[in-house]
Amino acid sequence: MITGIDHIQLAMPEGLEPAARAFFGGVLGMAEIPKPESLQGRGGCWFACGAQELHVGVEPGFRPAKKAHPAFLVLDLAQLQKRLEGAGVTVTTQPAIPGARRIFVADPFGNRIELIERVG
Repeated sequence: MITGIDHIQLAMPEGLEPAARAFFGGVLGMAEIPKPESLQGRGGCWFACGAQELHVGVEPGFRPAKKAHPAFLVLDLAQLQKRLEGAGVTVTTQPAIPGARRIFVADPFGNRIELIERVG
């Protein structure tokens, strides 16, 4: 029986862990968590995302996910949008959905990321 989501995985090119840390840790404010020792040789990095985790892993022949994407729940979307734009990240919108504000960005590797705030 499925009880929830433990983690999501995004791919990145080899050797770009500093860019992943700068974006997911620095701009988005996720805390980096250590990878298990048995997996450290594969590259990539992991982040805490509420009770879940985001794993950013190295993929040979990397191609960014342009449609498939994670949607990260945020508390203050307007403040985060200002921080993203201040960091030079392009922010786009899509049609509204009931009960939510949302924006879209690309990570440093071109993967699509949705940031969503639930409202009233």
